[in-house]
Amino acid sequence: MNLNEPRDLASLIEAFLLASGKPQSLERLYELFEEAERPEPKVFKKALEVLGKSCAGRAFELKEVASGYRLQIRESFAPWVGRLWEERPQRYSRALLETMALIAYRQPITRGEIEDVRGVAVNSNIIKTLMEREWIRVVGHREVPGRPAMFATTKAFLDHFNLKSLDELPALAELREMEPEPLLDPDDAPVPAHLQALADASLGQEEAVAEPKEETSFRSLLVELDQMEEGLKTDFDDLREQEPEV
Repeated sequence: MNLNEPRDLASLIEAFLLASGKPQSLERLYELFEEAERPEPKVFKKALEVLGKSCAGRAFELKEVASGYRLQIRESFAPWVGRLWEERPQRYSRALLETMALIAYRQPITRGEIEDVRGVAVNSNIIKTLMEREWIRVVGHREVPGRPAMFATTKAFLDHFNLKSLDELPALAELREMEPEPLLDPDDAPVPAHLQALADASLGQEEAVAEPKEETSFRSLLVELDQMEEGLKTDFDDLREQEPEV
């Protein structure tokens, strides 16, 4: 194998990424070669281009995320590939989604600032869950009485959501445009008034006045978040300076 040949090197990088099962940085990939056999950086970059192009028309792609490069199934196949796992996808509460969105878009932010925006106390289990998933971390303390911790997202958060950096977070306006309008379920179609009256009469009073289940739309969450912008302090430059080296 000629490691200075981009095509040969591309196959080897593919083997590395398939075997690792997680993103690998360029630095880590370089370390896998003995110094005497290590390819030139330009050859390495060319090999990554070759590998990326070789994935065209295949079920997987080469993706660069915050922690490095990885080979992953294309998103269009996700609905079917997900059936390989019996457990149901994790569902998150509205409170957790709001908290995560505020941290992602307004970081660094303190728990008190999140509570001021949402108007309710932040459940400790929400912060605990996000910390355990390694989606957020403490990046410092606000210089105010009590010196509250400031939270920000992590590389694991970016990796999970297929992002290379915070700059790739879509604008709130874009997200609202991207989210499809909910499809009208036949069961939700308007019922003629006279039929509804008959149905109500045949039901017990308790059933007739039963409250509908609360549904959380990401669209409504984004609208609310957009209205929450004023009054929050944001300093991405400070965040980037504190980003630990990998």
